[in-house]
Amino acid sequence: MSLEVLQDEHAKGDNSTNVGQRREEEVANHEKDIEETPADEESNDLEKHLSRKGSRKTKLTVEVYPSMDLDNGIVGWESQDDPLNPRNFPENQKWTLLVFVSLIAFLSPLVSSIFAPGISFINRDFHNTSQYLAAFSISVFVLGFAFGPLFLSPLSEIYGRRLILNLSNIFFVAFNLGCALAPNLNGLIAMRLLAGIGGSACLTIGSGVISDLFLPEQRGLAISVYGVGMLFGPVLGPILGGFIAQRAGWRWCFWVVFITSAVCVSVLLIFNRETNPTVLIKQKTNRLRKELNRPDLLNTYTKEQSAPSLRWWNVLLQGLVVPMKLLFGSPIVFLLSLYVAFVYGLLFLLLTTITGVYINTYSWSPELCGLAYLGVGLGNFVGMIFVAKTSDITIIRLAKRNNNVYEPEMRLPTCVFFGFLIPISFFWYGWSTKAHAHWVVPIIGLFPFGAGTIGIMFPIQMYLIDAFPRHAASAVAALTAVRCLFGAVLPLAAPNRPVQ
Repeated sequence: MSLEVLQDEHAKGDNSTNVGQRREEEVANHEKDIEETPADEESNDLEKHLSRKGSRKTKLTVEVYPSMDLDNGIVGWESQDDPLNPRNFPENQKWTLLVFVSLIAFLSPLVSSIFAPGISFINRDFHNTSQYLAAFSISVFVLGFAFGPLFLSPLSEIYGRRLILNLSNIFFVAFNLGCALAPNLNGLIAMRLLAGIGGSACLTIGSGVISDLFLPEQRGLAISVYGVGMLFGPVLGPILGGFIAQRAGWRWCFWVVFITSAVCVSVLLIFNRETNPTVLIKQKTNRLRKELNRPDLLNTYTKEQSAPSLRWWNVLLQGLVVPMKLLFGSPIVFLLSLYVAFVYGLLFLLLTTITGVYINTYSWSPELCGLAYLGVGLGNFVGMIFVAKTSDITIIRLAKRNNNVYEPEMRLPTCVFFGFLIPISFFWYGWSTKAHAHWVVPIIGLFPFGAGTIGIMFPIQMYLIDAFPRHAASAVAALTAVRCLFGAVLPLAAPNRPVQ
């Protein structure tokens, strides 16, 4: 897959203003445009495609799916209402699948910070005196988030969301068991890294599932439901972990996660369905080639006549390069990823230091320290409600002002307001703890930060999903890789405090 083809889907759009045009004509025009676009022209327009001006424009009122055309050797959907098309799944099936994927996306980030309040017990049991190693044992899980999506998301584009998500979830459950049984700190760090890799699949493949199932004007609510766990998880983790570590021991933090995730993954294995349209049509193409004895049939999405004959490692290598091409080939993707990464790094900087601040400054016990994260959690909740209520309504209103043409950039204006909350919150939190203000003051100060992280991350992630719908998982993988790299490394810049 070339970058030109990838960006072509980002650049092309239906700029017609006749909303009442028949779907059959839309399909014919769509297929004609694809066939008549020469590769040289795509190459010459690469710079435009990577810029703001080349963003994809689509009508909110018309969604066209490539149809079957056996006379020309094209395999697509049977009709615009084909029940096998993920966009046409019953609403209850769509939301059931999304809820189960969201549960895993909640548990995985929760594991990243669940034993942060109990790090003093781990240091005692493993005779650790290095504060940096203690912080790394927390953030190394997020390092797995950084590397896992780089190969898991492309694999989901090749082999399907269902297979890769199921295997990764099993991997996640298995290595959480390893964390519970870790004999030493080095073993715990290794198990945490591997568990993070397994748990990273749901964070990016879930975005691809949303792109597969929902129309652009429906994705605001969907991404809010899916993403709330991703932001609440790291905040709720220390709250639960503080009580579990104090009452039952730090290993029970992982036992609780292992049992809960094993149940959720088992249910997801039963209800999970393939949603990647490219993979579904590929399976249909392979079946029809055999049934009709027509090896000439082509997948309408890829136009690859002999995809099964390609070396699998070559296909995988091409898939691995896609997130990097998106990250370094598109300035807007790179800059947005860098900004989100910085905010996410600040979040984990807080998660690894709040416990120490409240133990040293306010003489709290590890059990109570988890409650200090409530400020961030409440901010997350309010930010999530705001984004869920306003995101889809806003883009519909902006699209109507733009001749009913939707542009992915319409997701981004709210980020400006929420971006101002981040420095305000840190100034408030830093000043109040330095001045030894009442313990509730810094907790209140973290509320704007919690709202700001939601108001920044959700719209940017929705922008990537809308801008690169066929490669949403790979686009979000690029974002996640940079974001989680900062989340793993930035906490190591925290002040060196004596190990409690």
